[in-house]
This record gives sequence, C-alpha cells and structure tokens, in this order.
Amino acid sequence: MTATLPAEPPAIIAPAPRQVSFGRVAGTVGPGTARIVVSVGGRVVAEKRLHGRRFSLTLALPPRDVTVRVTAIRGDGVRASTTVGPVFGLPPAAAPAVSLAAEDAALSRRVRGLARSFPGIAAVYVQDLRTGRGAAWNALARFPAASTLKLAIGVEVLRALPGAPAARVARLLRAMLADSDNEAANELETWLGGSTSGGSGRVNATMRALGLLDSDMYGGYVLGTSAGPSPIPLRVEQAPAFGRGKYTTAFDLARLVRLLHLAAGGRGALVHSLRGFSPADARRLLYLLAHSSDRGKLDRLVGRGHSVAVLHKAGWIVAARHDAGLVYWPGGAYVAVVLTWNPAGVGAASDRLAGRIALAALERFRDLLRADPYDSSDAGTI
Repeated sequence: MTATLPAEPPAIIAPAPRQVSFGRVAGTVGPGTARIVVSVGGRVVAEKRLHGRRFSLTLALPPRDVTVRVTAIRGDGVRASTTVGPVFGLPPAAAPAVSLAAEDAALSRRVRGLARSFPGIAAVYVQDLRTGRGAAWNALARFPAASTLKLAIGVEVLRALPGAPAARVARLLRAMLADSDNEAANELETWLGGSTSGGSGRVNATMRALGLLDSDMYGGYVLGTSAGPSPIPLRVEQAPAFGRGKYTTAFDLARLVRLLHLAAGGRGALVHSLRGFSPADARRLLYLLAHSSDRGKLDRLVGRGHSVAVLHKAGWIVAARHDAGLVYWPGGAYVAVVLTWNPAGVGAASDRLAGRIALAALERFRDLLRADPYDSSDAGTI
C-alpha cells in the first residue's frame, strides 16, 4: 500500500500581513493542484480551477483587518492551506491609477462655503483619484504643520530600510502614525540622522525631491503633545501668522498622501524617483494610517458605515488643527486635506469642518460616478 504524499501549501505573494490590499490574491501552488479555495475571515469567498502552478484573482475585501486563507486541493482531494493576516481591505475600484487634476465647479462652491464659515482661517484640498476632479480653497497658504508631517518621517524611515522594519522601528512607526506619539517621532528622526535636526534634514530633502516645496520639518517635536476643465485652484486666500517652526500647505499634504496611494500600486514618484521606497513600504504606511487612534475628523461623518475606510494623519497644536488622508469607498478613493487656524484656539469647529468637507466630497463623487461611470476628463497634473 502506497502512502499518500502530503500536499504542498500555497506560497502567497499577495496580500502581505500588516499591509493594505486592493483585493489581489496571488501566488503559486505545488504540483498536482487542481483548484484553490479562498476564505476571508473564515468564510469561503472564491474558488478557482487551475491549469498551471500560478494563481491570481481579485476579491472585494471588507474595509477592516481580515485574514486571507488559500487552500490548494490536488486532484486526489488532498489539501493544504496558507493563511495571511492581518490584512486591511480596500476596494478594488480604488486600485492606484494615474489621474490628472480638474476643478469640479459644484464641489468648489460647496468647499468654498464651508471653508469660509470656519471661525478662523481654513485651507482645503479634495480630489477624486479616479477622475481627477476636485476642489480647493486657500490650498497654498502655509499653516503650522503639527503632526501631519509625521507621515513624511514614515516615508523616509521605510526608504532607509532594505526590507520590512525590525521590531523596534515597527513599534516606533506605529506609535508615531497610529497614536501620533511625539517621542516616537523624535526617536525615528534621531535614528535617521543622528539627531532630530539631522533626521528632519533628511526628511526635508526627500520632500523637496518629491516637489513638496512648501513644507518643512524644522527639527523634532515638543514632548507632551501629539486643459479641458479649469485646473483645481491653487491660491493663498489668507495665511496664518505663526512665526518659525514646522509648516505645510493643504496642497503639499494632498500630494504626499496621493503619492503614497499611487506607490501602493507601484506608481508615481515615491517608487520611481526615490531610491529605496517600495510598493510594500507604501502599503505598510497605509496600513498604519488605517489604524489611527485620532478619530472624529475626516472620518466624523463618512466613516460610520461598513463600506467606507478613512486612512489619515491628523495633527494639532493650540492654534491649529488639521487632518489629511485618503477616503476609500466602493466606487474608488479620494484625497481630503483640511487645515484650520485660529490664534484664540481651535477645537470642535475644526473637526466639524473636516467631517463636512469629507462628506461633501463623497456625495459629489458618488453623484459623478452615477452620472458617468467612465468619465475621466481632466486637466493639469497634481
């Protein structure tokens, strides 16, 4: 009697643990595999017959942490499985693709009205990453950056590493991005450049290489805090007066988060113009942004359902309160950045503005998708 040989477990190329995924499940199987079964969170969601040893399929993963299990089944019924997780699911319709920028007049009117209603100075930039349509208000005005530029530190840290971060760096990245921990940010800057000033110099050089000319790290963090349609208008309507320190603009932050989104799909300047930064690095950073503990801003009104995910980095000081990120919904994704300033102090009004801007953008982009699901009119690059 001949013993039955065990099956070879699948080798999963995508997705990877502690990264975001736009639903691609791919890998290789052992000899004799006739089909695979894919389960998400313990529930079977797909089955595919194979005619070779490679497989690739795209699934709609839920916008939360899940485990993905691939089971290879041989012709004789013997099976073996491989499980990957946690993976944060993003909609396949939002898979990174290059789009150009064009102003949407209806959204511009809504954004302008909301920004002007803020009791202080506000700046806004929103853009649909499927069509390129969007709106802006005061997007070139410089604001105190607060913690928003911690995302740029994360980019430079992962660019400096040859592969996945070791345990200590991974812990610091999560503390800095998910919990906005200032001490972790300072430790990472010191790790990068020998001091917080040295590290911020490296971050600034990378931002300049990406064309982010209106942002500056200015050292460490204080401990104790945390041609078709018109182009999207880029102007300074009113600028805060805040002296020296970290600064940025709504437009610079919008470009940074958009570049991170594109890099997750192997596109854009982060992976093609900067040495050392990979698509896997982008997916790791997006995973951390998906687990931000600072809620109630961009996600205030759009993040309440199960079909929308807000991946964002907020920042605040006494006079400034900001949020910048990516909103993923079943029809695609969009960038949303809201910066606010009031020398008398900011608070709930800033959070309400961020929530209303994100909701106005989602409602408009949903309407555009219903009206013309194939529209990709554009003008001028972001």
